[in-house]
Amino acid sequence: MTVEIYRDAWGIPHLRAGSALELARAQGRVTAVDRAWQLEVERHRFQGTTAAFLGAEAVAWDRFARQARLDDTARRCFASLERRDPETAAWVVSYVDGVNEGLAEGGRRAVEFAETGLVPGRWEPWTPLGVWLGTHILFAGFPAKLWREEVVRRLGPEAVGLFATDGPGTSGSNGWLVSGARTVTGHAVIAGDPHRFIEDPGVYQQIHLSCPEFDVIGLTVPGVPGIAHFAHTGHVAWAITNAMADYQDLFRERLRRTGSSSAEVEALGPDGEWRPATRHTESVEVAGGEPVEVEVIETARGPVVIGGIDAPESISLRCPPRVSADLGFSALLPLLRSRRVADVDRALDLWAEPVNVVQAADTEGGLLHRVAGRVPVRGTDNRTRIVNAWEPGREWRGWHEEMPHDDGIDGGGGGGVAVMANQRGIATPFGVEFAAPHRAARITELLGGRAKWAAEDMAAVHTDTHLASAGALLDRVGALREGLSPGAVELRDQLLGWDRHMDADSLGAAAFAAVRSAVVRGLAAHPALAVLAEPPACPEVFLPWLALVPRIGFALENLLRAEELYGIDRTAIVRAAVEEVAADRTPRTWGETHRLVPWRALGGTSYERPGLSGDHDCVLCTSAVPGITDLSARGPAARYVWDLADRDRSLWIVPFGADGVAGAAHHRDQLPLWLRGELARVTTDWNVLTKENHAD
Repeated sequence: MTVEIYRDAWGIPHLRAGSALELARAQGRVTAVDRAWQLEVERHRFQGTTAAFLGAEAVAWDRFARQARLDDTARRCFASLERRDPETAAWVVSYVDGVNEGLAEGGRRAVEFAETGLVPGRWEPWTPLGVWLGTHILFAGFPAKLWREEVVRRLGPEAVGLFATDGPGTSGSNGWLVSGARTVTGHAVIAGDPHRFIEDPGVYQQIHLSCPEFDVIGLTVPGVPGIAHFAHTGHVAWAITNAMADYQDLFRERLRRTGSSSAEVEALGPDGEWRPATRHTESVEVAGGEPVEVEVIETARGPVVIGGIDAPESISLRCPPRVSADLGFSALLPLLRSRRVADVDRALDLWAEPVNVVQAADTEGGLLHRVAGRVPVRGTDNRTRIVNAWEPGREWRGWHEEMPHDDGIDGGGGGGVAVMANQRGIATPFGVEFAAPHRAARITELLGGRAKWAAEDMAAVHTDTHLASAGALLDRVGALREGLSPGAVELRDQLLGWDRHMDADSLGAAAFAAVRSAVVRGLAAHPALAVLAEPPACPEVFLPWLALVPRIGFALENLLRAEELYGIDRTAIVRAAVEEVAADRTPRTWGETHRLVPWRALGGTSYERPGLSGDHDCVLCTSAVPGITDLSARGPAARYVWDLADRDRSLWIVPFGADGVAGAAHHRDQLPLWLRGELARVTTDWNVLTKENHAD
């Protein structure tokens, strides 16, 4: 049958085919034409081969990808998928065939290939699984266990809670469900925005997929078939946030050589026996440099990602896909075919990674709020610290079979509203550290501000800039009464009169951020906390989780409100910060320093950095790193509003555009709307779309 490709006014692809297999092939081909460079970067990332064209700066990631065995895990998962679910495996292969058809054309469009000398390669059946794995391997933030280990070693176990907050490497999201009882149409609305590193091209691709089995619009991960996280089928819609679950473990290993070959290695197990471990070396090619040899060791727990056979300490990583050979791809087709929340619920029983909180609603009034994913059953110590592989009781004992459901849709709001923003709630049994409750509380407060909501009203929630976490610092600023210089008094009064909104045009927001950063630096410099400034010996890829200044910045509210903090005179530090900022009172707005800096594989590209509203604990979560920079590399990677009354009244936006090719008409055409907090109307009517081509 004919495959038809349409585009809307934003260049978003709308695909129609005679079967799910044909549609997957078309999705793969269109994605390759639009985003060939992005796809190839992601393929090389999970293979650990990016340094071959990006240079020495990419070696750290390539080393981790090799040692974590991402490529081998993807191969294992696909082989298992072929055995367990041949239909989904064939569907994935069809997508891969489409990618391979489109890469040459996409490669000609993207100048990055010529700039780096990279030639578009060939995708294998397991490549989409590798892309998914590479995208999410650090999603649960297992390196936070390295940080907690250092905090305990340097300050003691009681200090861990002081720094407990959404860490600098963790991705979060906002999401909310408003039932039909609270909308003007009588049908539910689901809205939200995933917070991730802002990348160019974007990490989410808007797409419309239609065949006789289903007709779905949503936000997909480029390189992966179907639509997993955010979608509307016309009958049912769903969305996710990070559940902040802990489902990956770190094991301290004892390794020794054995036999005559240097490749023969053993690891000490919990039964006191030395068991064979696998070992081999791989070579990472480096553009403009010498190859780097990487030692790859795997014990019965998992791949060794820190240390090695001759290192003073070796640590292995145990994660569900490596153990179960399942990434949850069997959920993807059932999700697309869903017509009611019960269908979504059953599909999500097959979900594996990452562990998410899901909200769904259908046109019949059905509502769903649940946790989905695979979480191992094991001891409490595994969840919080690095554990010794040779000690009994550290083993995994199967999987949690029952995932929490909130049948009353009271998760965070009640009254026909459910709110999810990475806070403690429905996923609490599976997590250790959660985001501060400010975003969830603010969304709940805003949704309670009117009796009835419409889809178009949700942008006001997306863009709210109130910073509740500012109170801890402002309370201490307000207590400064004596001995301030005239300039500091003026600054203090400005901060106390500020409305606590991090708006781009706000002088008060900029002044607050400047004082906050000075306080963070002051705390980090104090000898009581400076003992954490020198990170332990570990791979470079884990250092963001171990940097002291960001840790203090994101935990500042806890550190300022703690009854006692190792004898640190916090009043003196706040006073010094106010005086420091007052001495350099160049008037500026928050948007002058709080600017967007998206990640690009080729970092040398010039880019006009637009000013932003929002902050880490605002609903408009555009994260700076207090004490380091006001620039923002994280924020809403998309915004969506799914209207169950009429799908074509749904709304969405991404930070840049549908086309991943620099200079193309639809590369950055959505950016102005995204910056203003506006959304584009979803269009699914084929009669108003522009037909691009068709092929028999």
